[in-house]
Amino acid sequence: MTDKPASSPEWAEFARQLGINLRRARAARELTQDETAAIAGISLYAYQQYERGRTMSGQGSATNPRLATILAISQSLGTNLQELLPEPPDLTVR
Repeated sequence: MTDKPASSPEWAEFARQLGINLRRARAARELTQDETAAIAGISLYAYQQYERGRTMSGQGSATNPRLATILAISQSLGTNLQELLPEPPDLTVR
């Protein structure tokens, strides 16, 4: 485990699965990334990073969106958080 939970391999897998869930929910709603971002009130670039599960800066580190952002995205997709969020990883430092 690394010193920073959000830079752990467990977090990277969580972010990847979140991205997959976002893509599926958006496709089911037949929305574009641009439409989803606009409805959620975030930039297209930010939304693309969340779907990708990784950021383009920082050597491709796993994305780490704020809870408010994820809530806005889930509402824009007409779904609840439980449907978007994968099984949470254990990020505790031992």
